[in-house]
Amino acid sequence: MTEYFLDQEFTNLTYDQDAFNLKEFEQCTFRHCDLSACNFIGVTFIDCHFYDCHFNGAKINHVALRTVGFYNCQMKEINFSMCDKLIFEIAFTDCILDFSKFYTLKIKDTVFRNCSLIAVDFMNADLTSVIFDACDLYRSEFEKAIAVKANFKTSFNYTIDPQKTKVKNAIFSLNAVKGLLYKHDIIVIGF
Repeated sequence: MTEYFLDQEFTNLTYDQDAFNLKEFEQCTFRHCDLSACNFIGVTFIDCHFYDCHFNGAKINHVALRTVGFYNCQMKEINFSMCDKLIFEIAFTDCILDFSKFYTLKIKDTVFRNCSLIAVDFMNADLTSVIFDACDLYRSEFEKAIAVKANFKTSFNYTIDPQKTKVKNAIFSLNAVKGLLYKHDIIVIGF
């Protein structure tokens, strides 16, 4: 039976492996919590917010994230592609998501603001209208992704092959456009 929590705040807690199993949280706030050891099974978060939390290496294979915001969270090596796909809505501000996976996910309109997205797997993901605002995308992989109308204007260190990624009407800044030309082995001066 699922345990239900509504409009509660959880602060300065460290959770063990099974702490969240078969629980549903709605309109809850988590502050300064460590969820790194968690192995989430049958967990739902609806309209929840996480501030200054650690998720590094957590197993979120069976999690529903429905309108969830993450702020200043450490989230390295998280496999989001195994999350529940129904009403999957997330947003990230000032987060470290290095080596995480969004493989094949539909994350249309998602906002990544001032995030470290080093070596993140966006392969085959639907990134339509996603905003990458001031994000470091070094070594992130976009092959076969749909980045139509995605906004990369203020982001940097990305390499995207327009022949392998749909980038129609995507927005890029002139000084970072070299990330679209990398495979041609040409030298671009003046950036």
